[in-house]
Amino acid sequence: MIYLLEDDASIRNFVEYALKNSGFDVKGFEKPSEFWRTIEGKELPSLLLLDIMLPEEDGIEVLKKLRVRSDTKDLPVILLTAKTTEYDKVLGLDSGADDYIPKPFGVMELIARIKALLRRSSPVKKEKEYVLQGLCVCPEKHTVRANGKDIVLTLKEFELLCLLISNPGIVFTRDRILQQIWGYSFDGENRTVDVHVRTLRQKLCECGDLIETVRGIGYKMGG
Repeated sequence: MIYLLEDDASIRNFVEYALKNSGFDVKGFEKPSEFWRTIEGKELPSLLLLDIMLPEEDGIEVLKKLRVRSDTKDLPVILLTAKTTEYDKVLGLDSGADDYIPKPFGVMELIARIKALLRRSSPVKKEKEYVLQGLCVCPEKHTVRANGKDIVLTLKEFELLCLLISNPGIVFTRDRILQQIWGYSFDGENRTVDVHVRTLRQKLCECGDLIETVRGIGYKMGG
Protein backbone atom coordinates (compact mmCIF):
# COMPACT_ATOMS: atom_id res chain seq x y z
CA MET A 1 0.00 0.00 0.00
CA ILE A 2 1.28 3.46 -0.94
CA TYR A 3 0.08 6.53 0.96
CA LEU A 4 -0.14 9.93 -0.71
CA LEU A 5 -0.33 13.07 1.44
CA GLU A 6 -1.23 15.87 -1.00
CA ASP A 7 -3.71 18.70 -0.44
CA ASP A 8 -4.20 19.53 -4.14
CA ALA A 9 -7.17 17.39 -5.17
CA SER A 10 -6.30 17.43 -8.87
CA ILE A 11 -2.75 16.18 -8.25
CA ARG A 12 -3.92 13.67 -5.66
CA ASN A 13 -6.55 12.20 -7.98
CA PHE A 14 -4.09 12.13 -10.89
CA VAL A 15 -1.41 10.28 -8.91
CA GLU A 16 -3.91 7.85 -7.40
CA TYR A 17 -5.25 7.02 -10.86
CA ALA A 18 -1.73 6.55 -12.29
CA LEU A 19 -0.59 4.31 -9.43
CA LYS A 20 -3.71 2.14 -9.53
CA ASN A 21 -3.28 1.69 -13.29
CA SER A 22 0.28 0.52 -12.59
CA GLY A 23 -0.90 -2.14 -10.18
CA PHE A 24 -0.34 -0.35 -6.86
CA ASP A 25 -2.76 -0.04 -3.98
CA VAL A 26 -2.89 3.62 -2.99
CA LYS A 27 -4.64 5.73 -0.38
CA GLY A 28 -4.71 9.52 -0.55
CA PHE A 29 -4.94 12.08 2.24
CA GLU A 30 -5.72 15.78 1.98
CA LYS A 31 -4.60 16.81 5.48
CA PRO A 32 -1.86 15.61 7.84
CA SER A 33 -4.46 15.01 10.57
CA GLU A 34 -6.19 12.42 8.36
CA PHE A 35 -2.84 10.76 7.66
CA TRP A 36 -1.86 10.64 11.35
CA ARG A 37 -5.18 9.07 12.35
CA THR A 38 -4.51 6.22 9.95
CA ILE A 39 -0.90 5.83 11.09
CA GLU A 40 -1.95 5.79 14.75
CA GLY A 41 -4.36 3.00 13.84
CA LYS A 42 -1.23 1.01 12.93
CA GLU A 43 -2.10 0.96 9.23
CA LEU A 44 1.40 1.50 7.85
CA PRO A 45 2.18 1.81 4.13
CA SER A 46 5.13 0.39 2.22
CA LEU A 47 5.96 3.88 0.91
CA LEU A 48 4.80 7.49 1.39
CA LEU A 49 4.53 10.21 -1.28
CA LEU A 50 4.65 13.46 0.65
CA ASP A 51 3.93 17.03 -0.40
CA ILE A 52 5.81 19.78 1.46
CA MET A 53 3.32 22.65 1.31
CA LEU A 54 0.37 21.34 3.33
CA PRO A 55 -2.31 22.77 5.62
CA GLU A 56 -2.00 22.21 9.41
CA GLU A 57 1.72 21.37 9.23
CA ASP A 58 4.22 21.25 6.39
CA GLY A 59 5.63 18.07 4.95
CA ILE A 60 9.08 18.57 6.47
CA GLU A 61 7.57 18.50 9.96
CA VAL A 62 5.58 15.38 9.05
CA LEU A 63 8.79 13.77 7.81
CA LYS A 64 10.74 14.63 10.96
CA LYS A 65 8.00 13.13 13.15
CA LEU A 66 8.04 9.93 11.09
CA ARG A 67 11.80 9.58 11.48
CA VAL A 68 11.72 9.70 15.30
CA ARG A 69 9.00 7.04 15.61
CA SER A 70 10.19 3.46 15.98
CA ASP A 71 7.51 2.11 13.65
CA THR A 72 8.06 4.60 10.82
CA LYS A 73 11.76 5.55 11.11
CA ASP A 74 12.63 3.38 8.08
CA LEU A 75 9.49 4.13 6.05
CA PRO A 76 10.51 4.98 2.45
CA VAL A 77 9.48 8.59 1.68
CA ILE A 78 9.50 10.48 -1.61
CA LEU A 79 8.88 14.22 -1.47
CA LEU A 80 6.64 15.68 -4.19
CA THR A 81 6.90 19.45 -4.16
CA ALA A 82 6.91 22.67 -6.14
CA LYS A 83 9.91 23.86 -4.09
CA THR A 84 12.85 23.22 -6.39
CA THR A 85 15.82 25.23 -5.06
CA GLU A 86 18.94 23.34 -4.01
CA TYR A 87 18.38 24.52 -0.42
CA ASP A 88 14.89 23.00 -0.38
CA LYS A 89 16.22 19.72 -1.76
CA VAL A 90 19.02 19.56 0.81
CA LEU A 91 16.54 20.39 3.59
CA GLY A 92 14.21 17.61 2.49
CA LEU A 93 16.95 15.02 2.11
CA ASP A 94 18.61 16.02 5.37
CA SER A 95 15.27 15.69 7.15
CA GLY A 96 15.07 12.06 6.12
CA ALA A 97 13.54 11.89 2.64
CA ASP A 98 14.80 9.06 0.41
CA ASP A 99 14.08 10.86 -2.86
CA TYR A 100 12.84 14.24 -4.08
CA ILE A 101 10.66 14.81 -7.17
CA PRO A 102 9.88 18.41 -8.19
CA LYS A 103 6.50 19.36 -9.65
CA PRO A 104 5.44 19.09 -12.38
CA PHE A 105 6.60 15.51 -12.83
CA GLY A 106 6.00 12.79 -15.39
CA VAL A 107 4.04 9.67 -14.48
CA MET A 108 6.65 7.30 -15.93
CA GLU A 109 9.44 8.87 -13.87
CA LEU A 110 7.30 8.79 -10.72
CA ILE A 111 6.49 5.09 -11.19
CA ALA A 112 10.13 4.27 -11.94
CA ARG A 113 11.36 6.00 -8.79
CA ILE A 114 8.71 4.34 -6.64
CA LYS A 115 9.67 0.90 -7.96
CA ALA A 116 13.37 1.62 -7.51
CA LEU A 117 12.88 2.76 -3.90
CA LEU A 118 10.66 -0.21 -3.04
CA ARG A 119 13.28 -2.61 -4.45
CA ARG A 120 15.87 -1.12 -2.16
CA SER A 121 13.81 -0.49 0.96
CA SER A 122 14.42 -3.88 2.58
CA PRO A 123 17.46 -4.15 4.89
CA VAL A 124 20.79 -4.74 3.20
CA LYS A 125 21.88 -8.33 3.75
CA LYS A 126 25.65 -8.56 3.97
CA GLU A 127 27.87 -10.08 6.58
CA LYS A 128 31.02 -8.06 5.98
CA GLU A 129 31.90 -5.02 8.06
CA TYR A 130 33.81 -2.32 6.20
CA VAL A 131 36.44 -0.34 8.09
CA LEU A 132 38.42 2.53 6.59
CA GLN A 133 40.46 4.71 8.91
CA GLY A 134 37.92 6.02 11.46
CA LEU A 135 34.88 4.96 9.42
CA CYS A 136 33.10 1.68 10.17
CA VAL A 137 30.06 0.47 8.18
CA CYS A 138 28.10 -2.71 8.92
CA PRO A 139 25.53 -3.38 6.15
CA GLU A 140 23.91 -6.30 8.00
CA LYS A 141 23.22 -4.24 11.12
CA HIS A 142 22.66 -1.05 9.10
CA THR A 143 25.05 0.89 11.33
CA VAL A 144 27.66 3.57 10.66
CA ARG A 145 30.30 4.85 13.07
CA ALA A 146 32.66 7.73 12.32
CA ASN A 147 35.54 8.17 14.76
CA GLY A 148 33.58 6.27 17.38
CA LYS A 149 30.36 8.26 16.92
CA ASP A 150 27.12 6.66 15.71
CA ILE A 151 25.90 8.31 12.51
CA VAL A 152 22.27 8.34 11.41
CA LEU A 153 21.79 8.23 7.64
CA THR A 154 18.82 8.08 5.31
CA LEU A 155 18.34 4.89 3.31
CA LYS A 156 19.85 6.38 0.15
CA GLU A 157 22.80 7.91 2.00
CA PHE A 158 23.51 4.52 3.58
CA GLU A 159 23.29 2.68 0.24
CA LEU A 160 25.57 5.26 -1.38
CA LEU A 161 28.12 4.92 1.42
CA CYS A 162 28.00 1.10 1.17
CA LEU A 163 28.57 1.27 -2.58
CA LEU A 164 31.64 3.47 -2.20
CA ILE A 165 33.25 1.85 0.85
CA SER A 166 32.78 -1.66 -0.54
CA ASN A 167 34.72 -0.58 -3.65
CA PRO A 168 37.63 1.53 -2.31
CA GLY A 169 39.56 3.36 -4.99
CA ILE A 170 36.98 2.62 -7.68
CA VAL A 171 35.65 5.72 -9.42
CA PHE A 172 31.86 5.77 -9.86
CA THR A 173 30.33 8.10 -12.41
CA ARG A 174 27.11 9.92 -11.48
CA ASP A 175 25.26 7.84 -14.07
CA ARG A 176 26.51 4.57 -12.57
CA ILE A 177 25.56 5.69 -9.06
CA LEU A 178 22.06 6.70 -10.19
CA GLN A 179 21.61 3.37 -11.97
CA GLN A 180 22.74 1.28 -8.99
CA ILE A 181 21.14 3.29 -6.16
CA TRP A 182 18.12 4.97 -7.74
CA GLY A 183 17.47 2.78 -10.78
CA TYR A 184 17.44 5.47 -13.48
CA SER A 185 19.93 7.29 -15.70
CA PHE A 186 21.66 10.67 -15.38
CA ASP A 187 20.01 13.29 -17.62
CA GLY A 188 22.76 15.91 -17.48
CA GLU A 189 20.95 18.16 -15.00
CA ASN A 190 20.00 15.82 -12.18
CA ARG A 191 21.69 16.92 -8.91
CA THR A 192 20.49 13.98 -6.80
CA VAL A 193 23.93 12.36 -6.48
CA ASP A 194 25.76 15.60 -5.71
CA VAL A 195 23.22 16.59 -3.05
CA HIS A 196 23.44 13.19 -1.36
CA VAL A 197 27.24 13.21 -1.42
CA ARG A 198 27.25 16.68 0.15
CA THR A 199 24.90 15.73 2.99
CA LEU A 200 26.74 12.42 3.51
CA ARG A 201 30.07 14.21 3.86
CA GLN A 202 28.56 16.65 6.36
CA LYS A 203 27.14 13.86 8.52
CA LEU A 204 30.40 11.90 8.51
CA CYS A 205 32.33 15.01 9.67
CA GLU A 206 36.10 14.38 9.34
CA CYS A 207 35.46 10.97 7.78
CA GLY A 208 33.52 12.71 5.03
CA ASP A 209 36.89 13.64 3.49
CA LEU A 210 37.30 9.95 2.58
CA ILE A 211 34.72 10.50 -0.18
CA GLU A 212 36.77 12.07 -2.95
CA THR A 213 35.53 14.00 -5.96
CA VAL A 214 37.06 12.96 -9.26
CA ARG A 215 36.68 16.11 -11.32
CA GLY A 216 34.59 15.66 -14.43
CA ILE A 217 33.80 12.02 -13.65
CA GLY A 218 32.21 11.29 -10.28
CA TYR A 219 33.22 10.02 -6.84
CA LYS A 220 35.35 7.38 -5.13
CA MET A 221 36.21 6.24 -1.61
CA GLY A 222 39.82 7.20 -0.89
CA GLY A 223 41.89 6.76 2.22
